[in-house]
Amino acid sequence: MGSEQAVTTVTPPDTPERVGRTRRDRVTLAAITATAGALYTTLSLTKLANFKAGAYDLVIFDQAVRSYAQFRLPIAIVKGVHNGFGPGFSTLGDHWSPILALLAPLYWLFDGPKTLLVAQAVLLAAAAIPLWVFTRRALGPGAAHLVAVAYTLSWPVVETVAFDFHEAAFAPLLTAVLLERRQAGKRVAVVLAALALLCVKEDMGLLVAGFGTVLLVQRGWRVLGGAFVVGGAAYTWLASQVLIPLFGGRSDYYWAYGALGPDMGGVAHTALTDPLAVLAQLGSPPVKLVTLALLLGVTLMAAPFSPLLIMAVPLLAERMLASSFPNWWVPGYHYNAFIVVVVFAAGVDGVQRLRSRGVLGGDRVPRVWALGVAGVALASVPFFALADLADPGSYQHDARERAAAAAVAVVPDGALVEAANNLAPALSGRSTVLLWDRTHRGAPWVVADVGRRIFPFANVTEQRDRVRFLVGSGYQVRFSQDGYVVLAATGRTTTTPGLP
Repeated sequence: MGSEQAVTTVTPPDTPERVGRTRRDRVTLAAITATAGALYTTLSLTKLANFKAGAYDLVIFDQAVRSYAQFRLPIAIVKGVHNGFGPGFSTLGDHWSPILALLAPLYWLFDGPKTLLVAQAVLLAAAAIPLWVFTRRALGPGAAHLVAVAYTLSWPVVETVAFDFHEAAFAPLLTAVLLERRQAGKRVAVVLAALALLCVKEDMGLLVAGFGTVLLVQRGWRVLGGAFVVGGAAYTWLASQVLIPLFGGRSDYYWAYGALGPDMGGVAHTALTDPLAVLAQLGSPPVKLVTLALLLGVTLMAAPFSPLLIMAVPLLAERMLASSFPNWWVPGYHYNAFIVVVVFAAGVDGVQRLRSRGVLGGDRVPRVWALGVAGVALASVPFFALADLADPGSYQHDARERAAAAAVAVVPDGALVEAANNLAPALSGRSTVLLWDRTHRGAPWVVADVGRRIFPFANVTEQRDRVRFLVGSGYQVRFSQDGYVVLAATGRTTTTPGLP
């Protein structure tokens, strides 16, 4: 993609040879996408079956989407009660992600966490299609196939699949559509894709603003670029400071920049008076630099040669300048899914630019680069979550997992239950689930895990103390095996106002 205008192509006549090649390309792309979707589904459902998913965050989204399916606000009682917002808390007060309502019709067909995991697998795999079109237009079909494979195997996508479900599932597909439609010169589609991205999460305005910055230097796109810069930044402010509080959240709930200042004004003051402190924060702790290196490494360092990478800078700064919420800056979890397509597209564009300037000579260079990128992605598989699919133990339940299944089976359908983080997803589809934590909620049923430390407890001793407290408060042990304990109240003991 050139910096001033969209790529234009002259379509050759439809010869039998060309039609056959096009058909083969489509079949290859379909195979790549379908295989990725199957792998993602298998990985996430296997983790669910092995009790390696959690109330935080799978049950939060399960409860929210179920509420949407019932034509209600996305209430997540598990989030509201544990975090002190109350049982009627809407997830729109946590993150501004109204796009989740699109998943509600799926719950009319199958109501449960599995629905979210399958939907996420499909969404993440589908992003390979517009990314393939983007790459084919720039570097040819051979390179496009390899880049599509590299994306589907890339660690940001795989780690997203491995950690429950999140709104990030929508970001790669919509970002790929946005960039491909811009490459094709389709302004209306670009605007629609940008608007859809804004519905994914409150900070997607930063991604749109970053994209607008790229457009500012492209002839014919500057007005739209300016609108994206202003509109994206304004939207993030509106969503985080107005809309989220309007739905019961707090505008400072995810403030993570205490090392630079108590608020935005303080951070701005630090940036003006001590810019080196801001720069140092980008590498503190050093794992932030590791994450950045791994991100650029998926393109063999070609991404920095494209202005498209500027699009990712605001979101990266949001995470890497933080001094709280360590999950934000490590390679694991789902946060890198928001920018993975930008990095790949920047890599494609960077190679095209280097070739057009004569830095990379030869028609084979794009395919060689794409082959290297696919090779790096394949080589990374043993080091990330996709490697679990090669472990025979992933498909067999050990004694602890069998005990977990037996424990959750004791709880009757429709019950209000406080469940250990790793057991909650198994109950969420048929019960009202709260997180078993340090505060006594008085639910009629409690399913505890005292065999290993689980969120949010500090250690197993705390967990055992909680079980002893419950027994001392009148709960009866209905099941105990391999560290799992199921307790039932002898009478109505609910202590948290608003609980059923």
